[in-house]
Amino acid sequence: MMHVSLIVPAPFDTISGGYEYDRRMVAGLRTFGYTVAVVELPGRHKQADTAARDAACATMDQLAPGTRCIVDGLALPAFAGLEDALAATSAIGLIHHPTALETGLGAAERTALQALERRLFGHLARVIVTSEFTGETMAQSFGVDPARIAIVAPGTDNAPRSTGSSSPTCEILSVGSLIPRKGHDVLLRALARLFDLNWHLTIAGSPDIDPVHALGLRSLVEELGIGQRVRFAGTVSDAALERLWHRADLFALATHYEGYGMAVAEALKRGLPVAITAGGAAAALVGPEAGVVCQAGDHEQLSKALRRLIFSNELRREMGEVAWATGQALPSWADQAQRFADAIAV
Repeated sequence: MMHVSLIVPAPFDTISGGYEYDRRMVAGLRTFGYTVAVVELPGRHKQADTAARDAACATMDQLAPGTRCIVDGLALPAFAGLEDALAATSAIGLIHHPTALETGLGAAERTALQALERRLFGHLARVIVTSEFTGETMAQSFGVDPARIAIVAPGTDNAPRSTGSSSPTCEILSVGSLIPRKGHDVLLRALARLFDLNWHLTIAGSPDIDPVHALGLRSLVEELGIGQRVRFAGTVSDAALERLWHRADLFALATHYEGYGMAVAEALKRGLPVAITAGGAAAALVGPEAGVVCQAGDHEQLSKALRRLIFSNELRREMGEVAWATGQALPSWADQAQRFADAIAV
């Protein structure tokens, strides 16, 4: 049976959609009998520092012959200068989304990172991406041969249908780390315009990845005068998140870019109508009768869409029915782990 090393930025227990995907794939491979070692690289990533680059070099030196090496895209910039080693080991890249497309980068930083990733991608034997959209981006913007791209979308667990809040107040749930890419500021500005409607927003997501941005979001809430209507739940346990899903009436996410949109898939799985922005692959999950999709960054358009959903219980009920049917058709984690195993075996 194949020996696999998955290389990721430390720590592996980070709460995010990308790390959850990685953990699920590791668990699935082990179920199939693979020996999987998770190598956690210290240091700073995406703009890799000396500690990260030294760790990447040491990892390649210590890689046992015959091991299938899989590098998570967040760790890949640390392998600058190790292109020949990547090629010699037939390394595979696991790309949730190219780091050069992260929101908040300066123009020069983005250009340099895109050039670096383009070079590194060219030395990988195969690239696994989590959506068709990301696959197309890799081919068109990063020069990756489509023949070397495998698409393995995230899976979903069976989940109970959300019952809603049973309250006159529309309970809105948003799930995502407090980082610029998730667009929580756009969502807050959209909701602040709806002062005449009865709504409450809970944002579940870690403030630790970008503490400065997280603090800015709290300041924005006060500036907009919606402090009584918004709760930052922070990083929550699985049980606490399940309770939030259960009581939600509506899911909203104003993301600028998603390589897939795991939180959106979770909402659909629970039969929640969704209001999102067309950032990356997330829009492809949502049919027009399961929710609304607005232009990324456009808080005025999103506000108008949210007004309809918050105002009308009947519209949310109708969209929730379609969302539930859509969610039940999403693949399971077991199915996707098998697809992942097939992709790395080639």
